[in-house]
Amino acid sequence: MTYDYIIIGAGMAGLNAARLIPEDKKVLILCKMSPWNCNTFWAQGGIATAVDKEDIPLHIKDTLEAGVYHNDKEAVELLSEKSLDALKNLIDAGMQFDKNSNGELAFTKEAAHSRNRILHADGDATGRMIHVFLLEQCMHEVVTQAVVSDLLVQDDICYGVQYYVSETEQKVAYADNIFIASGGVGSIYRYHTNSTANAGEIQGIIAEKNLPLKDMEMMQFHPTVVRGTSFARKPLLSEALRGEGAHVVDENGYRFLFDYHKDGELAPRDVVSRSIFDYNQKTGLGVFLSFKNFEKNAFKERFPNIYANLKELGYDLPFEDVPISPAFHYSMGGVEVELNGKVKGMQNLYAIGEVACTGVHGANRLASNSLLEALVFSQLAVEESLKNNFKINKEEYKKNIIKFVRNKSIDKDIKDTLREIMWSCAGIVRQRDDLEKSLKIVEEFLTKDVGRLLYLRLLTARSILVSALNREQSLGAHYIKN
Repeated sequence: MTYDYIIIGAGMAGLNAARLIPEDKKVLILCKMSPWNCNTFWAQGGIATAVDKEDIPLHIKDTLEAGVYHNDKEAVELLSEKSLDALKNLIDAGMQFDKNSNGELAFTKEAAHSRNRILHADGDATGRMIHVFLLEQCMHEVVTQAVVSDLLVQDDICYGVQYYVSETEQKVAYADNIFIASGGVGSIYRYHTNSTANAGEIQGIIAEKNLPLKDMEMMQFHPTVVRGTSFARKPLLSEALRGEGAHVVDENGYRFLFDYHKDGELAPRDVVSRSIFDYNQKTGLGVFLSFKNFEKNAFKERFPNIYANLKELGYDLPFEDVPISPAFHYSMGGVEVELNGKVKGMQNLYAIGEVACTGVHGANRLASNSLLEALVFSQLAVEESLKNNFKINKEEYKKNIIKFVRNKSIDKDIKDTLREIMWSCAGIVRQRDDLEKSLKIVEEFLTKDVGRLLYLRLLTARSILVSALNREQSLGAHYIKN
């Protein structure tokens, strides 16, 4: 089959791109699991935006400061300047955000923002509400359980996508434009907040094709996830909780974060995560999130889903402190793209959302800028593709299409080892010796007869470890002890 567009991923970036592609275009959306199993669906806090034109310079400043000025300043300016129109477009299409008692949009505050500029929906279910809305808007073909195994790249053109529809059956689809919107790499870490669909296979394909990856060492760890659950994906406690009065305390009730940063709980995420990790290592004391500043009914109204989820786990909020620890959360790095979303060096291949590195986030993402990036840059990518009107001739693709083996018997043990070493050695605090040892282990795994999907994960892990070793000095989320 030949399409005008193939979109890999059904999160916010992919679905917003689909919404903006004209209805007369033939579009195929490949969804790795179910549409609900994506990071957008789990996003709690909200979506950042410049509140008005006067706020744009301050939003830019906050984003650059959080990113330790490792950001691409032009990309940050574009993000903030386009935010007002992008949000207006979404709202005009019917997306409803929470409003205050005066019927105006209700903005809240999160860490490292200098003012209230976060929009939320259904209290603490912003991602889910946006995701449901975008799915309702989607008029294009969506194939679920479609796991991408290869991109058909020849010279500077991507002709199509190869993907699994079962353990053994693979299909090929061709398209004039390929949009990668597959998300991050969370599942290669032992503890994470991500959808299990986010395992970094696409980044591995990009590495395999010698296409550019950028800032792969820049991995963000969310400071506040619920500790003590048995599954790898940890329940997230939104940044908005701290923005509206929750405190990080030790088991004696001491707010130790002010010993590390003047802003305490509202310091940038990398600082808060590292501080919690360090304090626990040094003192052996447990770390908790305290909600004592909240009144119960107000808490249930503002954070209904967090309240319900933690009640299921046995916590009575806001009266009980909840044990927390950091976990992997977000990839600032990814496929290197131009400001229009096009993969550098390619004519018709785009990357949008978390899988891409636009340079917006620098060395540390400012809270709630991720949904905004997905919204703004998906729109820019669609506009660029329509302007270019690129057409492939699939008969010109001359490479062999390989029938890969999806999984092999040795894969599970290697996957478990990979997740452990990435968490221990490429996590919140890194040491050069550990990174070098881990890289040797990954290189050895790559010589084994593993399944295709694990092979791609290993390529992604290698790119993270190599990038971490190449950056010899600490910067933002990359904290290395030499």
